[in-house]
Amino acid sequence: MLVVFSGLPGTGKTTLARTLAASRGAVYLRIDSIEQSLRNNQAMGSEIGSDGYAVANAMALDNLNNGCLVVADCVNPLQESRAAWASTAAKANCRLLNVQVICSDETIHRQRVESRTSDVPGLVPPTWRSVSQYEYEPWQTTPFTIDTARASPQVAQALLAEKVAAYLVE
Repeated sequence: MLVVFSGLPGTGKTTLARTLAASRGAVYLRIDSIEQSLRNNQAMGSEIGSDGYAVANAMALDNLNNGCLVVADCVNPLQESRAAWASTAAKANCRLLNVQVICSDETIHRQRVESRTSDVPGLVPPTWRSVSQYEYEPWQTTPFTIDTARASPQVAQALLAEKVAAYLVE
């Protein structure tokens, strides 16, 4: 099964994705880490476009084909990136669960963005201005959505665990 987390920076995606991956012994793929590694090694110059997503999809496919549960942690803002994840799941003949993480309270969201530090060496966290102006396309089909302004981390994790468990038995 492939679980793809999507949402703007500062919504809580990484916290939920890491917790899920650890609890399920899943392969955890973080786009921030992949993209920063490409930048650090100057493999693609400063503008890497969708290359980080391409690397993550290739890694996901390898691991899915090995029977692993894969958790992808990314903004996933465009239909193009969403379609690529769907294609990866289809190639591996496995289920895809899209999880969108939002923070509906702008004050809380802004505070999270402005107070965060990066745990990825060399990665500069985004500013509130950049997050608020992010190009994030509407979904064509509504994904499973968790609002971290309305659900505590424990409730959000429980909702997610329940959804994943249901997907695994279907």
